[in-house]
Amino acid sequence: MNRSTALLLIAVALAAFGIYRALYIPGMLIGPPELLLLIGFLLQAVFGIVAGVAVWRGARWASLVIILLGASIAATALIEVVLGIIAYLRALLDAVVAIIVTFFIAAYVRGQAAPSRTPNDER
Repeated sequence: MNRSTALLLIAVALAAFGIYRALYIPGMLIGPPELLLLIGFLLQAVFGIVAGVAVWRGARWASLVIILLGASIAATALIEVVLGIIAYLRALLDAVVAIIVTFFIAAYVRGQAAPSRTPNDER
């Protein structure tokens, strides 16, 4: 697969994840909202959409936003444990997988932003 095609697929997947998480927010506004959970899903939505746009445009800071997305996913999973929404082993699995996948995607995207060196660039 071509690198530009892979980056386009990553950008679409990140933006789609952000939109998917944004769909949780209206349902959380009905009734008494749990503020930390609402903030967690809001951060996931914002970081997902921004990361998708950043990867699509080839921004240098795209890997930073991807890492922030992974951190917000992990933090939201841990907040769900504290609130008693999901079991702690499931939240731990979600957090670990989010961090691992985040670092792999960020490293791949960061490789795009690094300038290629040729043997004549040693001046």
